[in-house]
Amino acid sequence: MSIIEALKFRYATKKFDSNKLVSDLDIKTIKEAFNLTPTSYGLQPIKLALIKNKALQADLVSITMNQQQVAQASHILVLCIDTKIDTDFIMSYFNNIKTIRNTPDNVLKGFRDYLISDFENKSQEDIELWATKQAYIALGNLLTVCATLGIDACPMEGFSAKDYDEKFQLEKQNLKSVLVMPIGYRANDDFMADLKKVRKTLGDVIIDLN
Repeated sequence: MSIIEALKFRYATKKFDSNKLVSDLDIKTIKEAFNLTPTSYGLQPIKLALIKNKALQADLVSITMNQQQVAQASHILVLCIDTKIDTDFIMSYFNNIKTIRNTPDNVLKGFRDYLISDFENKSQEDIELWATKQAYIALGNLLTVCATLGIDACPMEGFSAKDYDEKFQLEKQNLKSVLVMPIGYRANDDFMADLKKVRKTLGDVIIDLN
């Protein structure tokens, strides 16, 4: 499919075929696509938790506003944010730059010192809000990647992050869940599958500043 055809194919799937599973090869592509998602400063304050366990997925329904897609789907993607963006976190990023690019420390020092100072002066609320914005960028990227692979998905904000965090002990890893995305293949009787997309015209959403 072309990109536009893939985006027309995509919709928020309401019912998955629980017998159809996403291949290991496609899951590998999704993981790599997540890792390649652009993030502010390149800091990657996000992690992806991947669930493929029908019993566990069924347990999640009650803490996901009774949305059955989490039980039906092939896999569940849980997008999480890092909550501890401190000097060590930032230094790790710059050490990675030095390892991969062999960039001299004197070139990195100014930007590194700026980021350390900037995050030291941010409130915890601001840090988590900033990180959450990066998770939404990743969500958009993954939706498009899944569509191009012919994989269905349903992005969800409707879940109890507190219960997810407790269930998977995310706080111990300095993480918080912010988004959930079941993926798989649409059921033949999903009534939403064949409905036309409702979108504004291009003239309503595009401003050409010539």
